[in-house]
Amino acid sequence: MLTLKYADGLIPVVVQDAETRDVLMVAWANAEAVDLTRRTGYAHYFSRSRKKLWKKGEESGHFQRVLRILVDCDEDCLLYEVEQAGAACHMGYRSCFFRTIEGNIVAERIFDPETVYTRKSE
Repeated sequence: MLTLKYADGLIPVVVQDAETRDVLMVAWANAEAVDLTRRTGYAHYFSRSRKKLWKKGEESGHFQRVLRILVDCDEDCLLYEVEQAGAACHMGYRSCFFRTIEGNIVAERIFDPETVYTRKSE
């Protein structure tokens, strides 16, 4: 196995739909998250704001089954090729890249985040 280069304990992860090749999101992972992803086959990340591990879909049900993990040439970035259940974006879009730099929405919302995320805390 390659020796991954973590910066401050984290490595960026680009997430791509294995079938459509669309970029769904970018997240961060620490060594534990990468290990959990490899062992379980489901995407795990490290939240910089919450300072904890999280499994994609644990609240929304929109899990990412990881089919393959690729490493860039510098060994400091990962690409997860995934089967995405539902939407990747917590704002309800299939991809986190749903708007232009001018702010124009270029995709359709798949779910209402207020309904999905408030339901979990009731």
